[in-house]
Amino acid sequence: MSRLYTRLDEVRARSVSRLDEALATVPHNPQAVGEREATVELHSQRIVALDAAESGLVFGRLDRHDVETPRYIGRIGLFADGAEEPLLVDWRAPAARPFYTATALHDQGVRRRRHIRTRGRTVVSIADETLDLEAAAEGSAERGGLAGESVLLAALNQTRTGRMTDIVRTIQAEQDRIIRADVQGVLVVQGGPGTGKTAVALHRAAYLLYTHRERLARSGLLVVGPSPVFLRYISDVLPSLGETGVVLRDLGSLRPGLVAEGSEPPEVAEVKGRLAMADVVKAAVRGRQAVLDAPVQLEIDGIPVRFAKADAQKVRSRARAASREHNEARPEAARAVVELVTAKYADKLGENVLGGANLLDRGDVAALRREVAAEPAVHSLVDRLWPRLTAERVLRELFASRRRLTAATKGWSDADRELLLRPADAPWTPADVPLLEEIDELLGIDESTRRRQEERERRRRLRHAQETLDLLHGSRSTDFDTEEEAEDLSAGDLLDAEGLAERQEERDYRSTAERAAADRTWTYGHVIVDEAQELSAMAWRLLLRRVPTRSMTLVGDVAQTSTLAGASSWAEVLEPHLGRNWRLEELTVNYRTPAEVMEVAARVLAATGAPATAAESVRSTGVPPWAQQVAEEDLADAVAEAAVAFDKEEGTLGVLVPRSRLAEMTAAVAARLPTVGDADRPDAPVVLPPEGAKGLEFDSVLVVDPVAIVAEGVRGWNDLYVVLTRTTQRLGVVHPGELPDELAGLEPRP
Repeated sequence: MSRLYTRLDEVRARSVSRLDEALATVPHNPQAVGEREATVELHSQRIVALDAAESGLVFGRLDRHDVETPRYIGRIGLFADGAEEPLLVDWRAPAARPFYTATALHDQGVRRRRHIRTRGRTVVSIADETLDLEAAAEGSAERGGLAGESVLLAALNQTRTGRMTDIVRTIQAEQDRIIRADVQGVLVVQGGPGTGKTAVALHRAAYLLYTHRERLARSGLLVVGPSPVFLRYISDVLPSLGETGVVLRDLGSLRPGLVAEGSEPPEVAEVKGRLAMADVVKAAVRGRQAVLDAPVQLEIDGIPVRFAKADAQKVRSRARAASREHNEARPEAARAVVELVTAKYADKLGENVLGGANLLDRGDVAALRREVAAEPAVHSLVDRLWPRLTAERVLRELFASRRRLTAATKGWSDADRELLLRPADAPWTPADVPLLEEIDELLGIDESTRRRQEERERRRRLRHAQETLDLLHGSRSTDFDTEEEAEDLSAGDLLDAEGLAERQEERDYRSTAERAAADRTWTYGHVIVDEAQELSAMAWRLLLRRVPTRSMTLVGDVAQTSTLAGASSWAEVLEPHLGRNWRLEELTVNYRTPAEVMEVAARVLAATGAPATAAESVRSTGVPPWAQQVAEEDLADAVAEAAVAFDKEEGTLGVLVPRSRLAEMTAAVAARLPTVGDADRPDAPVVLPPEGAKGLEFDSVLVVDPVAIVAEGVRGWNDLYVVLTRTTQRLGVVHPGELPDELAGLEPRP
């Protein structure tokens, strides 16, 4: 293995050298700037990947039939100079697949599989599995059990750090099949708690980036998670696999420049998530394309001009015919207004100034049109009839106006309409983001505005360039002492202002991920959605626009849906958008939750009414979950005391509470454990409501007042199922009053 680390050091040193050379280069032309920046990005990313691979560089070995040289499996691929066979096979390569899928019955040419665990560059343990049944029967080698069972169980029993880690050493066959599935189409991965859905999704991202590097390097890959807390939790996984160019977002941050952190009742979010909202916002935009209730009197250079209701209708018809997008049609609306006003103005001039004679030629009319176009009153009329809109303005003014809402929601109940009303200064919520994106699709871009901005910027650069050249010319001496000095050339002799301005033009050297994250209209090569069962119909519309190729991986569990707008079945939520053009894979083994806890959780799962069975746990801890009943007035103290007791155990702690008790329980626990919620400590204890715990796991979980969790949730039994299954080791329940029957079997707290 020393050869592997020697080669790793050589590759890294070469990348560092090339990075230093690129950073030291001072380019003299725009193309060289681009090449330099691309080189810096390439080698910077390579160094990050090599450093990430250093931890657990090699974790497996395959000894093959009739092949003397073993095949080593690791986080990255390494070749010796001039060698055809790799020193180390990347775990994503086809040659590495038998490490995850070979069995004694289907050994895929492998006679022995070795699991290697390292700490730094030191091997700390080795576990062998013999897949050659004949050799094992002869006693020539140790016979292994399930694929990597001892290694898997050792990994599962490790304490958590507050950050998800990769599972590259312990990927199981059913997980590997999904990770390596075809990139084409929509793949849905259904799996209960602890089945590794999130880990599989992230490893699939790394696999696709390796297998389709060229395409995804151009188009990018987006991972959508349920919350900012969840994104922080998974943020180390892809870098540890050598992949740093992935965009991670939750729904509230999918719109560039906007962070939607406001909260709202679940009933409001459900209404906003309905597919019918697409028609509502469309009606809201069309409602801003006004006709007049009464004629408008304009005055052009002292001459009155009457703009009638029929004129406004002509403007609207002409603009709508020009473009379906509101802002793109605005220039046509403006032209129509100017032409109509100009015609009326010309007629008035003929009547008032020319004694009724029509003596205006084409040049005169053009001059009048320019005069009309510059008139502030005409600008105001255009803004009134066809205002330049932003999505934020449309939605704020829609939700703040009962009149506008009524006009846009014809056929709706008053109760649903009332849920959408809110003050204009209310904070944005995640459910607003799909609506804002939908409105932007209806608005389009006013190209005339963009062209004017670009022209202003071009002229600014040109002025700056000319000033620079003037300064250079002015600094040159015209009294040359020698003929040699007279032959010296300045920048002004070689460049004109246009050329210098072109060189000053800013170029975009950001990575694909950086550009994608900042561009609302970016379309990705692949999109991965975790906790996909929570998305509303409008959220699906947003995401599907981001991936027109429909190359997606969706992971979730319909038994854990906690929102009113979420899915009860995959067909229910996907078929309105995709028809039957999606495929389903299932994960059936629970790697996280101990059997003792799943026995309790299975009864809660039955109460959810979901057509699902609990995944089978692969391990038992021997620690039974417990319950402690206390008086209502003692609840906070009892929860704090139990949290302190759990915190003394190894690993992470999650205290999961009804939303109505969040502030109270956070204060009580923080009084005894001051590090609660410390963002600088991933392993710090946390107090969370059920929706905040989605996708997370903790060594110890303390559930508070399960009756209130069920009562407060819009799908309360689903919420209780979620919180019970977050633990990897220990579970306790503290409750006032009686437990629900489904938890009646819990043992008293020891």
